[in-house]
Amino acid sequence: MSPLTRADLWSLEQYAEERPRFRSQVLEHKKTRHLALGEHARLYFEDALTIKYQIQEMLRIEKVFEAAGIIEELDAYNPLIPDGQNWKATFMIEYSDPIERARRLAEMVGIEDKVWLQVGNGEKVYAIADEDLDRSNEFKTSSVHFMRFELTPDMITAAKRGEAIQAGIEHAAYSVESFVIAAPIRDSLTADLQPKAVH
Repeated sequence: MSPLTRADLWSLEQYAEERPRFRSQVLEHKKTRHLALGEHARLYFEDALTIKYQIQEMLRIEKVFEAAGIIEELDAYNPLIPDGQNWKATFMIEYSDPIERARRLAEMVGIEDKVWLQVGNGEKVYAIADEDLDRSNEFKTSSVHFMRFELTPDMITAAKRGEAIQAGIEHAAYSVESFVIAAPIRDSLTADLQPKAVH
């Protein structure tokens, strides 16, 4: 997937007209782009469509129409688009009660490095988390992390061949046993992958 440019975006006026249709398209698309990891954690997989929606919404909310502001949003969000060799996701820890959430985040320090995906019988691929800025300290982790899962050519081939994708979390305070992700999500993620061309 190529990074988005200004040419890919609607003006504020155009977006006001397109938004109802586009929003319903994105919500439908997102149904196969999120993965529950136990009861209180979830991966939301990003792609060009989900990121375009986020950028358009930010521009709309902030009423940004000048080139410099648009480019700033593009620069902030484009790194979240997968490049064909990886998956990129927002990882969220979800507890509705703020007291419980604070207690659990203190117990889950380092969880962002323990989330993994696996294609077929290949090696587990652990998340590379928060490359833009550190979201944890020694006392607590954040409830939101940005993750990249980098795949080998063999893993991409195996996924394209239809092999199962498994997921899990290996953390003492929040462990999720290995499970096979549902076919619609698997198919959506596999569509993100592009084998490298051999020159």
